Amino acid sequence: MLKHRGFPGRLPGTDFQFTLRRAAKGTPTRLTPRERFADRRPADRRADAGFLWALKEHFGADPFARGNLDAGRLSWLFGREVLPAEEPFDPESYDALLRVDLDRARAAFPDIFDPDWAP
Repeated sequence: MLKHRGFPGRLPGTDFQFTLRRAAKGTPTRLTPRERFADRRPADRRADAGFLWALKEHFGADPFARGNLDAGRLSWLFGREVLPAEEPFDPESYDALLRVDLDRARAAFPDIFDPDWAP
């Protein structure tokens, strides 16, 4: 499992996890798109924004390996702002390539593109 050095481990001041310490003993957690409803808690929305901001700052629009990024946090963005970057895509692989769709990210989370915004 690739470890993304310099990527934040969690949302500052919270327990919202962004990365894993070690690989799963069996099969990695499957990436599945999760529905984001309008009534989600503000803390959850902040965690989504903070994670997407970290992805944007760390990788930009370039493809990146899933590696040690948290599958649960990725799943909230997967299929919308974070897309597969390879075909065929294996949602249960730490080596699967993903990419951030900056246009969709800007539409869904416009604040994270403000240079003064930080999680």
